[in-house]
Amino acid sequence: MKYEGPIYRPPSEADSLLIQATVGCPHNKCTFCMVYKRGPRFRVRSFEEIRADVDEAREIYGNLIRTVFLPAGNTIAMPTDQLARVCCYIAESFPKLQRITVYGSAQYICRKGLNDMKRLKEAGLSRIHVGLESGSDEVLRRVKKGATRAQQIEAGRMTMEAGIELSEYIILGLGGKELTEEHAIETASAINEIAPDFVRIRTFVPKINTLMLHLIKKGRFKMLGPHEVLTEARIIIENINVPTKIFSDHYTNYLNLEGKLPEDRERLLNLIDMALQWDESQFRPFFIGTE
Repeated sequence: MKYEGPIYRPPSEADSLLIQATVGCPHNKCTFCMVYKRGPRFRVRSFEEIRADVDEAREIYGNLIRTVFLPAGNTIAMPTDQLARVCCYIAESFPKLQRITVYGSAQYICRKGLNDMKRLKEAGLSRIHVGLESGSDEVLRRVKKGATRAQQIEAGRMTMEAGIELSEYIILGLGGKELTEEHAIETASAINEIAPDFVRIRTFVPKINTLMLHLIKKGRFKMLGPHEVLTEARIIIENINVPTKIFSDHYTNYLNLEGKLPEDRERLLNLIDMALQWDESQFRPFFIGTE
């Protein structure tokens, strides 16, 4: 099997077979992301390349394959015909397959439209991981996400209507001190309008070779401390009023928050309230691997 450029996958796909369908990211402008800033340029791998990798994996792993993840950064941007063809071939190749998953940004989901999303569901696409990041238009604009709040909500609803499982990612602290309240309240509000299957929490950590790190060093972006980050998490969890599952399955987070809403709301809020009593020196440093 061949891989080109950075290969990332969600923690929930740790046991999945990785078959690279695209290279790079077609947007590649988010100010907090360093993954593809130094290349390679976005391209869609040919069906023949992908088929060769699937065939090789079938020879090696046979019926052991249950889940497949298709890197790289925005595979939903593939032409629908080609992605559907890939999904069908994967489903035919692994009889015990349970799930096919991709990353997908809202703007590319919106471009496909509901009919194409339903086609992908029928072809075997089971789950999409979408970076909502924030429900605030101002935060989305500042981090150059490439999608508005309205587009994020439209894409999320479209995915759910198509019958594809949806994981929405949010980034605590992404609005900095200036926009912390707006970021938290508007993010919870957007989640309520989408009603995704999963909400996956990340905490902003500045990365090398990003505009965000430059802005921090220039004093133009003020990072939140651990207690402020946890306060954002509290506001979000307190204000989500649709059924969903919360996960904080990432090294960036200060606290492991996992459960179902609304059933586990009080337990999660109590965990946060307990952590807010800790001295901030007990948490990880602000910067990880940047200084």
